[in-house]
Amino acid sequence: MQTDVVTGAFGYSGAAIARELRAAGHQVRTLTGHPRVQTDQRLPGAGDIDTRPLDFSDPEALVKDLTGAHTLYCTYWVRFPHGSSTRESAVTNSKVLFDAAARAGVERIVYISILHADAGSPYPYFSGKAEVERHLAATGVPYAIARPSILFGSSDGLGSAASVLVNNIAWLLRHLPVFGIGDGGGYRVRPIEVDDLARLCAELGGRTDNVTVDAVGPDAPTFRELVTAIRSATGSRALLVPAPGWLIPPLATALGAALRDVLLTTEEYRAMADGLATSDSPSTGQVSLMDWIAAHGGELGRTYANELDRHYRQAR
Repeated sequence: MQTDVVTGAFGYSGAAIARELRAAGHQVRTLTGHPRVQTDQRLPGAGDIDTRPLDFSDPEALVKDLTGAHTLYCTYWVRFPHGSSTRESAVTNSKVLFDAAARAGVERIVYISILHADAGSPYPYFSGKAEVERHLAATGVPYAIARPSILFGSSDGLGSAASVLVNNIAWLLRHLPVFGIGDGGGYRVRPIEVDDLARLCAELGGRTDNVTVDAVGPDAPTFRELVTAIRSATGSRALLVPAPGWLIPPLATALGAALRDVLLTTEEYRAMADGLATSDSPSTGQVSLMDWIAAHGGELGRTYANELDRHYRQAR
């Protein structure tokens, strides 16, 4: 039986990839920074997943825990800086992980990157991902890179709230009388459903060539069309109003402070407004975002998805 390693197999995309691999008859091992794993406590729902700590400070342990694996599926990244978790540390840690995989004899690496990763990008998220991609190519391990932008879809533990962007837009539309749309909202997004991404990654893991693929779904609505669809699906009566783009980041920061969360970073908004959340590539997913929103409108936004609680405060 083939053994594959998935980073963060109890997270969002990692859990979907682990399910796909197990359904294909693979043994799944996960490397995770989960606090319970770090203190030798078994995670609920771990089942037969071989669970080991993801400790970037101990490369020798990483080599040991990667030994015997055929493919490494890497979902690790830092969405926004928080405490000691920075973009710089994410780049460094990713390089340590890939070097350990090469030393362990891993036969293939599938890396979850970002649409339009570019070393020359003014946005650290995109330039950092590009630096990691370059390092991956230099390891000599056959690789595949999947480049999504925004994910949507339900998870076992969180339901539709796992779709952070879509869910939290719905939450705001349910709770605020007015929703501001920066720069008219004419910029497009091309999300992919999380299980579609998992299937794509499993397919890429079965290949032998070095390949980079845009991971995108069949729909490419404008941001205004996306918000309008969520408003309709949830029955919200919030007024959609145009707002100057410069105003969106400080408004998001203020709302985030009230919610004790990071709602939307300046980088995320500006990159989306610059068209970096869409692609002209053929669809690699099958699930329609707009159909999914219509089907899940009754549950979207019922609870707020707090990223800081989920990844930093909560005992996971």
